[in-house]
Amino acid sequence: MPDQDRIVAIGLLTQRDVFALGHDLSRVYPIDEVPCFGSLLGAIDDADRAFHRARDARQLASQVQHGATSPT
Repeated sequence: MPDQDRIVAIGLLTQRDVFALGHDLSRVYPIDEVPCFGSLLGAIDDADRAFHRARDARQLASQVQHGATSPT
């Protein structure tokens, strides 16, 4: 899946919010209680940071590789 298509949204919405957003939501998972919501957001943040670090490392490696092989 291309990076520009990787959209994840996590939120606490009221039934009114869900109704107002209507068909713009592709999936909704209703839950009654959210005792671990903070931990879930933290895990998502950690995964996002790891994704960006890996992407930045790949870009840097690519730049170094192209710079090392380019004639000066």
